[in-house]
Amino acid sequence: MEFQDKSLRCVDCSAEFVWTAGEQLFFADKQFKNEPKRCKTCKAKRANRVSAGPTMRERVETQTSCSACGKDTTVPFRPTQGRPVFCKECFQQRKFADAGGV
Repeated sequence: MEFQDKSLRCVDCSAEFVWTAGEQLFFADKQFKNEPKRCKTCKAKRANRVSAGPTMRERVETQTSCSACGKDTTVPFRPTQGRPVFCKECFQQRKFADAGGV
């Protein structure tokens, strides 16, 4: 199949961009079904925004007591009511005990 350069419109900025024959061949080789929706500039902006998202999230540290041994501990999440919270040592013991039983 011979590919021809094709003009597409970006869904973000509405600019027209060219989807080259080489890019179409690459898409065909990878068996991608959909045409690109964004120009290269908007695609790069979107990739940077997505990759920066999780790293910007603030980490929560919560002081609590271990449900198994009662020792004071700090966990990197807000505990859910009714669910046990374990210190590092008890968590590791439970983790290895569960893995051994499989």
